[in-house]
Formats: sequence, structure tokens, C-alpha cells
Amino acid sequence: MTTLLGTPDPRPAPIAPHEHAWLTESRHATSEGVVVYVRCAGCDVRRVDLHALGAPAPAAMSVDVTG
Repeated sequence: MTTLLGTPDPRPAPIAPHEHAWLTESRHATSEGVVVYVRCAGCDVRRVDLHALGAPAPAAMSVDVTG
């Protein structure tokens, strides 16, 4: 994408909506449960999740961040 002046647009191209396929990059035990750092296999968006003690599944602690 270019600007009206013909220079490259520094903003990232929009990502087509899709269901993320989260891959675990690392995980760390904490007093509240396990903090999990994940990355989407399709678009490389990253997020931090918390799998709280006794919870059936992790929950997002952060917004999706591009990279």
C-alpha cells in the first residue's frame, strides 16, 4: 500500500478475519495458575492467557497483539 505522495505506507496491512489457531510459545506457573504465551499459527498475532487453578480452560489476559 502507498500513500498519496507515492511513499510506502508504514501501517501494517489489515489481517483478514479468521479463527486463530493458538500455539503455546511458553508457559509459567504462578500463584494464580499457569500464564501461557500463545501465538496464532496463521497470522502470528500473540496473546497472554491465564489458565487459572481449577478453571476448565485458559482465559485471555491481554488483547491480541501483532508483531
